[in-house]
Amino acid sequence: MTQITDSLSTEVNVPLRDVVGNRELALDVVPETLRPGALDAPVRWAHVSELQDPAPYLLGGELILTAGVDLPEQIDRYVRGLRDAGVTALGFGLTPTVHETLPEPLRRACARRGLPLLVVPSRTPFLAVNRAVSVALTEAGQREQRRITAARETLTRAAGGGLGELTSALAAALRSWVALVGAGDVLASAHDAPTPLPTAVRELMATVRAGSGIRSATTEADGGFVVVQPVYPQATASHLVVVGRPRRLDGAERAILAVGAALLGLVGRAGSDAAELGAAATGLLLGRVAPGDAAGSLLGSEVVRLVAGAAHRRGPDEVARRPDWLRARLDTPLVSVLPGRFVAIAGSAPPLAVLEDLRAHGWLAAVGSPAPAGRLSEGEVDLLLARAQSLGRPVVAGDSPLDFDALVAPDASRGFASKALEPLVALDHAGDRSLVLTLRTWLAHHGAWEPTAAELGVHRNSVRHRIAQVERALGVDLADPEVRMRLWFALRWLSPVTHSP
Repeated sequence: MTQITDSLSTEVNVPLRDVVGNRELALDVVPETLRPGALDAPVRWAHVSELQDPAPYLLGGELILTAGVDLPEQIDRYVRGLRDAGVTALGFGLTPTVHETLPEPLRRACARRGLPLLVVPSRTPFLAVNRAVSVALTEAGQREQRRITAARETLTRAAGGGLGELTSALAAALRSWVALVGAGDVLASAHDAPTPLPTAVRELMATVRAGSGIRSATTEADGGFVVVQPVYPQATASHLVVVGRPRRLDGAERAILAVGAALLGLVGRAGSDAAELGAAATGLLLGRVAPGDAAGSLLGSEVVRLVAGAAHRRGPDEVARRPDWLRARLDTPLVSVLPGRFVAIAGSAPPLAVLEDLRAHGWLAAVGSPAPAGRLSEGEVDLLLARAQSLGRPVVAGDSPLDFDALVAPDASRGFASKALEPLVALDHAGDRSLVLTLRTWLAHHGAWEPTAAELGVHRNSVRHRIAQVERALGVDLADPEVRMRLWFALRWLSPVTHSP
């Protein structure tokens, strides 16, 4: 079976066993409804529905919760509809006002159709289940982000070693065999990639090359799964990355594959400067700075600027998403475009007219302070971009009479930031509390709870709780504008930490 997708989904999910294993919920699993592997099925959300046929409104992967208020007479059809819609499990809530015990017809139907059935006791409100799933998804997203970040850093280092080393690093990160295929030849391979590639794989490659846009394709072959991913930026590119292993790639692994494909495309370019270009542009693809002075040498400048852009309002139009369009506007070859974001290294700050042109085309940009290529601050440009989003206009470091960055040496600024925010960084690493990100977002929104919660994707009470943790950890009063100013300055120079909500 072949599946072709237009984008690489990184949708986060958690296995059903994580929800069932939450002791606070006290959920009971009806054993006869479980088939092999059922507890490993992904849960993408928990949703309450008392509809007799909720299937048309579902996307798949849900944990459906119902108290059976309007349970249909044809129970088997109801259960079959949920199963066909891709529902992961059904949670049935017991309540004295509706059903004090589990209806036997529902039990039999779920067992017959293989739909896992969970009994939710009356003391566990559906809201608690929703909240538990939401928290589990957030934590899973943070774990995946750390996993992606670690793989990106590994691939960054491997890129300087050429195609062979980079291919091996990608294969190790994905626990798979990998082959980079040109117009007709295998240019590099690792972990016992089959030679020649099976006929089904070659046919899949032809299908991908015939498509358009950024696409990937997956097929089953030789008892496993094979993924074909074009190198950056278009599907019609002659070079393709082929990955094979016994099980499907998950969302994080697809993100890693996308980065690996992009790097292989860069490093594989013909020309004596291919390795240098790959090493310089790698950092951009990963949202990290390039190692050494490679970027500076490519731009012919010892001092460069880090430029970042985020989707604004309706987002960038089709033309503005093209890397060549951004390269021409920013006057630099070092541009990376990711979903909803771009990062670039430029020899100088783009003129305000260029930044306004970007905004008109759906990009809101921020420009960091001038620095040697190896000393660029990702934390600074992320904070500036948050400020730009709060203000709704581009922001450039050092272009204001009130800008006092030049008064403090960069090394001193970084030292101050590291010392001032060390307690928060330590707590984030220890318990995934996202305190640094929460503080940064909250300050960017002038201490407003609702906008901060919306941007982080959490409840406003969670923001209040985190800000209280910040105050306790730092021993400060965030109602003091002087404290806010000092922390804003520290965040601007803090070395990159987690960016997960």
